[in-house]
Amino acid sequence: MAISLLIVNFIEVNPTQAASEETNYNVSTSLVNDTIKPVKMRAKLIKDRQKAAIAELTKNAKAEQAKMDAQAKAEAEAKAQEEQKQAQQAVTQAPTTTSATTQTANQNVSGVNKGTFKLSFYDPAALGSNMGYDGVAANLSVFPKGTKLKITLSDGTVWYRVVNDTGGFAAANPNQLDVAMPNSQVPAAGILYATVEVIG
Repeated sequence: MAISLLIVNFIEVNPTQAASEETNYNVSTSLVNDTIKPVKMRAKLIKDRQKAAIAELTKNAKAEQAKMDAQAKAEAEAKAQEEQKQAQQAVTQAPTTTSATTQTANQNVSGVNKGTFKLSFYDPAALGSNMGYDGVAANLSVFPKGTKLKITLSDGTVWYRVVNDTGGFAAANPNQLDVAMPNSQVPAAGILYATVEVIG
């Protein structure tokens, strides 16, 4: 009889304990979920912000790249236009440049050593001329009038003269200069040789 009562009591008490344990499990699960939920929400918020920041950086990088590409294209076009302009100017000025080169060659380039020349002398005053003594007579196809010369003698003496005359000898003797000088100063040899340089 006592054993039967114990069995009945066990059967009646056990469902209550089972229900209590299930309730405790549900409460614990809910508590865990409520505790984790803010953490998950924060993690999601951070992730969303990171995505937005990356998207903004990507957008800005693309905009900057497009700006740089446009600038590079504009500079390339400007350079091409400038080169084309210079090429056209070169074509237009080509005849002028050739003419200027020819003229310079004819007038002799400053600082060019023209080699050794034979020197003779004459006194303009004795011939009734008032041209003075700072000039020389020359073949004008070699030294046009107005050409400034530096004449260096073999002993190192230097004379500076300007071509201002020509003479009958010039056509036949293009490598000869007739130097204006008073008769009293003409070298005893009468004829000298010197290195002649164009200086202007």
